[in-house]
Amino acid sequence: MKLLVTGAKGMVGTALCRALKNLRDDKDRTRPNLKIEEVFEYDLNSTPEELRVYCKACDFVFNLAGVNRPENPADFMEGNFGFVSDLLNELKTAGNTCTVMLASSVQATLAGRFEESDYGKSKKAGEDLFFSYGKETGAKVAVYRFPNVMGHSRPNYNSAVSTFCWAIANDEPFEVNDPNIELELLYINDLVNGMFDLLEGKEQRCEYDGAEVVPSSTGRYCYVPTTHKVTLGRIVELLQEFRASPETLMMPRMPEGSFEKKLCSLYLTYLPVEKFKYPLSMNVDERGSFTELVHTRDCGQVSVNISKPGVTKGQHWHSSKWELFIVVKGHGLIQERNINTGETVEFEVSGDKIEAVYMVPGWTHNIINLSDVEDLVTVMSCNEVFDPARPDTYYEEV
Repeated sequence: MKLLVTGAKGMVGTALCRALKNLRDDKDRTRPNLKIEEVFEYDLNSTPEELRVYCKACDFVFNLAGVNRPENPADFMEGNFGFVSDLLNELKTAGNTCTVMLASSVQATLAGRFEESDYGKSKKAGEDLFFSYGKETGAKVAVYRFPNVMGHSRPNYNSAVSTFCWAIANDEPFEVNDPNIELELLYINDLVNGMFDLLEGKEQRCEYDGAEVVPSSTGRYCYVPTTHKVTLGRIVELLQEFRASPETLMMPRMPEGSFEKKLCSLYLTYLPVEKFKYPLSMNVDERGSFTELVHTRDCGQVSVNISKPGVTKGQHWHSSKWELFIVVKGHGLIQERNINTGETVEFEVSGDKIEAVYMVPGWTHNIINLSDVEDLVTVMSCNEVFDPARPDTYYEEV
């Protein structure tokens, strides 16, 4: 399959072309049914001759080209309607009735209403031309009215999310005029997956009741079902939490598929390179060191413990909290004793064979570095973040 992507250098086009090439080059094997031979990229620096060649050769068209903030409002119609006309004419001239996709906007739903914009009118005109083309030629058309797309784009342009990500990551000033304003956001990876579905003939179809999507298997429009409705205030709150993470060590809640998880990934793409690395607080004494790595709200914390040769650490028990000790370097011995029954158990552990050992509530425990020359390095996971006011830690030798 040979694919044509117009607007290939834009935010969506860049992400889609990269993902299509991953499929083409067999780097992405999640869509085994998609066999991609070539990706033709058309953008502002391309020539009409290239468009003509691509329209003859392609088996599928993603039309992402368009303008959204021209200096002259008249350029909306030229960029969003005029190019659609040129593209479809080239396909007609080539006798190519392959499937064509149009990236439209939810603002097209306002066409003919008081709130309509020049941008929305131009997008609606492009939609109408697509539908007419499909009726005339019999080609399959897939018109998507995208909401606000959330991906890496330049700040202070047309994405509030990108602007906030950039400002907060780079300690730049920003303003939120109304934190209660709610946006419907489509994450770029979800958009790309929607395009993969379209290539496989599994696109979601709908009609519109005003601006509301009404799923319909026979709908004339297509849509990507995974979007997130979130206020500007909540977006900024999350971003500030992400920024503070190197100091607090707190990993925000990020359930699978959640807006929080997607926003954090996007935020990190705006970090200046000097913030790629940050220091951790090492608690060092003559026995070695103990460093907290990550805190979580639901699953406790992860730390790394370094014990000098011959050193014994621990010698305490917990009534409720529990831990996992995982030796990743060195040779050690873990001892545990049940404080009620006196039962004991020992585990010889080594970085040569990495294993996890539970420190069970009600069992006092220690860890001994058996080496005379080598440090013992242990990753320690605890089911709760240490609270000095309620340490739940009681000294007792094993």
